[in-house]
Amino acid sequence: MGRSFQKVPHLYSGPLYAGLTVGILGGSFNPAHAGHRHISLFALKALGLDRVWWMVSPQNPLKPTAGMASLAERLAEARAVAAHPRIEVTAIETALGTRFTADTLAKLQRRFPKTRFVWLMGADNLRQISRWKLWTRIFDSVAVAVFARPTYSLNALSGKAAQRFTRRRVSVSGVKGLARRRRPAWAFLRNPLHPASATAIRQARAAGS
Repeated sequence: MGRSFQKVPHLYSGPLYAGLTVGILGGSFNPAHAGHRHISLFALKALGLDRVWWMVSPQNPLKPTAGMASLAERLAEARAVAAHPRIEVTAIETALGTRFTADTLAKLQRRFPKTRFVWLMGADNLRQISRWKLWTRIFDSVAVAVFARPTYSLNALSGKAAQRFTRRRVSVSGVKGLARRRRPAWAFLRNPLHPASATAIRQARAAGS
C-alpha cells in the first residue's frame, strides 16, 4: 500500500529515495481504476522504474469541482486499487503547497536532489498539455513518458507539444535509460490498451449500476 505525505511526511525525505528512478502519475484519480494500475505496472517494467507515485491532485486547475470526490476519498480508493508494493499513493502537493505540475516538479527536485523523476501521462494529456501553466518547463526539467490511450494517440502525436519537441523524442529501444537522458527527452510507448475510464465509472455510479 502507498503512504500518505499527510500522515507520514518524514518518510518522504530525500535520502529515502536517493538513487532511485521514480515515475510520477499525476491526476485527479476521480476515481482511481484498473487502467491506472495497468499503466503503472507497464511503466515499471518498460522504463526500469524503482517506484511509481500516484500523485493525487487536491484539485486539478483544469477540471471543475462539481462531481469531484473529496481528497481523502480519492486517496483511499487509489490505495485500494494500487495494491502493489512499488506503487505509492500520495497527496504531496498539499504538503508542497503547489497546484501546477511545473511548480510541483521544481519543488520535488529540490526536495529529492538525488532522485531521477519521469513524468508519466496518457496521450490525452499530451494532446492538451500546451494549456498547462509553464508546460515547456515540464519537458525541460524531467523526462516524460507518454502512454497510448484509445482514440487519443494520433491527435496527440500531431499536437503542439509533440511537434515542438519532435527532435527530442526517444525511440522505444532507448526508453529504459529515459530518466538519464539530457532534457528535454520524451518517449511515446505503444502499451497494450486498457478500456477503463474514470468518466464511465462515475457515470455508472451515478446511475446506480
